Amino acid sequence: MFPGKPCLGDDGGMNAGLIAGLRAQLGGPRDGALLRYSLGNALLAQGDLTAAIEALREAIEFDSRYSAAWKALGRAQAQAGDAVAAIASFEQGIAVAQARGDVQAAKEMNVFLNRLRKAAQ
Repeated sequence: MFPGKPCLGDDGGMNAGLIAGLRAQLGGPRDGALLRYSLGNALLAQGDLTAAIEALREAIEFDSRYSAAWKALGRAQAQAGDAVAAIASFEQGIAVAQARGDVQAAKEMNVFLNRLRKAAQ
């Protein structure tokens, strides 16, 4: 977890219901990058890092230009202790965000990336 960033979704029961509802929609007409991203974020908030990473990778498979999914994937990978994968995700996410003009997402990912690089030194 990143210092100063509280874990969202500490209400496990409410989050479990959200996750169940999102999973029920997988493979249906609403399935896509947003659904997988939402599921990944809910799983990340619950602390299920493996499932979160999988869902966020699937979101990116649906839309590789989804900068928020890249950011969440990098955060999940960092929390899981995979700094190398997190750095790669943040670097890709920054490139995507810059190409889309998503300045705020690029800035946020740069902050996370710098923290990871500093911690690795």
